Amino acid sequence: MTFFKSLFSATAIAATFIAASASAQTYPERSITMVVPFAAGGPTDTVARLVAESMSKDLGQQVLVENVGGAGGTLGAGRVASAEPDGYTILLHHIGMATSASLYRKLAYDPLNAFDYVGLVTDVPMTIVARKDFEPTDLKGLVDYVKANKDTVTVANAGIGAASHLCGMLFMSQIETPVVTVPYKGTGPAMTDLLGGQVDIMCDQTTNTTKQIQGGTIKAYAVTSAERLSVLPDVPTAAEGGLNDFQVGIWHGVYTPKGTPAEAIEKLNASLKKALKDENVVARFAELGTAPSPDSDVTSAALKAKLEGEIARWKPVIEAAGQYAD
Repeated sequence: MTFFKSLFSATAIAATFIAASASAQTYPERSITMVVPFAAGGPTDTVARLVAESMSKDLGQQVLVENVGGAGGTLGAGRVASAEPDGYTILLHHIGMATSASLYRKLAYDPLNAFDYVGLVTDVPMTIVARKDFEPTDLKGLVDYVKANKDTVTVANAGIGAASHLCGMLFMSQIETPVVTVPYKGTGPAMTDLLGGQVDIMCDQTTNTTKQIQGGTIKAYAVTSAERLSVLPDVPTAAEGGLNDFQVGIWHGVYTPKGTPAEAIEKLNASLKKALKDENVVARFAELGTAPSPDSDVTSAALKAKLEGEIARWKPVIEAAGQYAD
């Protein structure tokens, strides 16, 4: 009897191992949901859809983008944090993953420890822009004008925790001048009012402003990259305009719920690397003023290190501004 019990136990273990191995080899067996914690049509959504389309071709299963906006990206991130860690729910989030740790004093999840890491996607430069008929002609003139008219100048953003909010907050910190902020429920409405002249200034990603700048429907004062962008060659850097410590990029990364099988993460990572070399993705990113992350950054370790560093960087800025989301 003991012999048969041992034989049965060994057979069961072997069967479990074979099933697990087969599952790892066949992943993914169905569609994957890529949660974007912001509204459709926004800059992060644009990045996600380009990447998801390419990954779908590589994985042989659809990577479906689902927009779960609200609360500065924390609703979508929270949904993924509590999802089944089976590799079928993933998150594409931007710098807000780091700043939420300070913006929200009560979060339903731990940004650092509730997720596993797939890799970085891209680091999108920001632009400082204004309505097309705004008086200042260059960045120095803009800073002087804002300081002289701080009670009447308005700065739009897409809501607390959005990239535009973070960049705008850094701008006010740099020039040591608080300005009237006008939060919107998304980048689209904020840009619409900037185009219509209802607000004066906005600070947002090139993925959302490049076409408007090129079309002359808004006025551009600076890009936040170290060098000028080939897609916007006439727009000076913030450093050229006198803001020497204003290099800020809105980086994006892909995450999974904590506990996702290593095999699934490896496949997602390999697929993400391929997607970021896809000619269409590279070309479309270039049109939007950005570029895919290099292979050295498309790793679990690189994304985790980036998140840790950015949490430490933004914590004092947010605390000094005293602007919290809860």
